[in-house]
Amino acid sequence: MKVIYMGTPDFAVYGLKAIVEAGHEVVAVITQPDKAKGRSKALVPTPVKKQAIEYNIPVYQPEKIKEESVVKMIEDYAPEVIVVAAYGQILPESILNIPPYGCINIHASLLPKYRGAAPIEWSIIDGEEKTGVTTMYMEKGLDTGDMIEKVEIAITSGDTGATLHDKLAVAGGQLIVTTLDSLKNNTATRTKQDDSLSCYASMLNKDMGNIDFTKDAASIERLMRGLNPWPCAYTRLEGKTIKLFKADVVEKQGNPGEIIEVTKKTFTVACGKDALCIKELQPEGKKPMDTVAFLNGNKLQVGMRME
Repeated sequence: MKVIYMGTPDFAVYGLKAIVEAGHEVVAVITQPDKAKGRSKALVPTPVKKQAIEYNIPVYQPEKIKEESVVKMIEDYAPEVIVVAAYGQILPESILNIPPYGCINIHASLLPKYRGAAPIEWSIIDGEEKTGVTTMYMEKGLDTGDMIEKVEIAITSGDTGATLHDKLAVAGGQLIVTTLDSLKNNTATRTKQDDSLSCYASMLNKDMGNIDFTKDAASIERLMRGLNPWPCAYTRLEGKTIKLFKADVVEKQGNPGEIIEVTKKTFTVACGKDALCIKELQPEGKKPMDTVAFLNGNKLQVGMRME
């Protein structure tokens, strides 16, 4: 099929690669503008832009997708279908109506659950046992269009936002290829979403990572995994910020936030229910490390508080 691909982050790279390698003609890629990063403020291309350049596909980076010139450019390409994956802007009807096969979104959840910006992370934080990828027809609403296909992925006890992202990105690339085949063969089904089953996966922010130790240990442990690698769960010890990445839930009690046990290899922090045996962390100004390395350079005592 003749495709225009719209996407921005790493997640969207897998879909682009899968479509190209399946033999479809990607005539243009639309992605977000380059962003300045680091102290040098050098402009860094999006992951999708980098991949498109490797394929010698024309790249467009409009500030606003609804601009008349952008709509005209898309019309001139006359795509049969537009595929969208984590693009970052809402498409206007003027674009949604252009391709005869529609605009198809690769969404990283089992819709109608987890509509919105951060479905991968929220599925871990909320303690879901499974998630997946859904391909869907796009419409004016946020992730509300008719569903085409789904694939399920189990969430393991060790999954982080990073590991689950990679699993879903690969699955999404595979799923969009079968979806395009079904569109071309006129065998694609349309299943309306049950809005009563939906929930909103809001955008992540740094404040979310501030650990409240009055909550139960299992919830905090899921928060740590869901927010890894960004924005990370964190607390403060002796006036310094510490990011917490990995911990085991243990059946021990104490005042929430209080260190209730210290060994040569680990330390344990009490929560509202149960406690967390910390396994991996990142002290302020340091690189991530296991707890053994941390304890070699830091003397912790029972009764110290994280807050």
